Amino acid sequence: MSTIFQDRTVIISGAARGIGRAIALELAGEGANISFNFLKSSVDAESLVEEIKGLGADAKAFQVDITDYDGVKSWVEETHELFGGIDIVVNNAGIIKDKALALMGQSDWHDVIHTNLDGTFNLTRAAIIPFMKQKKGVVINISSISGIIGTSRQVNYAASKAGIIGFTKALAREVAPYNIRVNAVAPGFIETEMLRDLKDDYREMMMKQIPLLRFGNVEEIAKAVKFLASDDAGYITGHTLVIDGGMS
Repeated sequence: MSTIFQDRTVIISGAARGIGRAIALELAGEGANISFNFLKSSVDAESLVEEIKGLGADAKAFQVDITDYDGVKSWVEETHELFGGIDIVVNNAGIIKDKALALMGQSDWHDVIHTNLDGTFNLTRAAIIPFMKQKKGVVINISSISGIIGTSRQVNYAASKAGIIGFTKALAREVAPYNIRVNAVAPGFIETEMLRDLKDDYREMMMKQIPLLRFGNVEEIAKAVKFLASDDAGYITGHTLVIDGGMS
């Protein structure tokens, strides 16, 4: 097993499935301890824990709502105590509630902003003081090309993901003197359950807009996160890495 993250602890939001799961497995495969939260998918969460332990790393799943500020704070504190510290934060948890703005209710707007943007604040806020005290740390935020180019019927999601990019840039400047790096990854259309639920005609229409003429896979996002989390990216901060097959 490769060990570029040996003795390092990664805390990931929303890792029970999809992109978050791939990131957890990729970093665990490099020796990292993994702490992650889930909301409802306990079977998927326990499966991931066992898979990570099978790679020779350690893992712990916490049932925590990412929108619960105090709950997230407790999760971070328990992770710190369990593993003896935290080195890398990955803000991955997110939801979509796609509708035309003319049909969008307040709850459709608030739920997406609360989960995607407030959730990013909650986890980063809980980890940033320990990072500042230890004078090192890495934060990686999962944004989206929707936050860069905008996507029809996604004003709530696009606003949240654009907000994450602004959050990334501002925080990177703020904490650079403490040797803390903050970057974002903006995936395009990636083969996940979310994408597989789309109608075939819409999938075909979207694929025609991608110069590489294919959707991405979760492993490609995970490998980019691994690079940004590693010492090889030691001089990169405040950056948003777009991974979209050329779509944007």
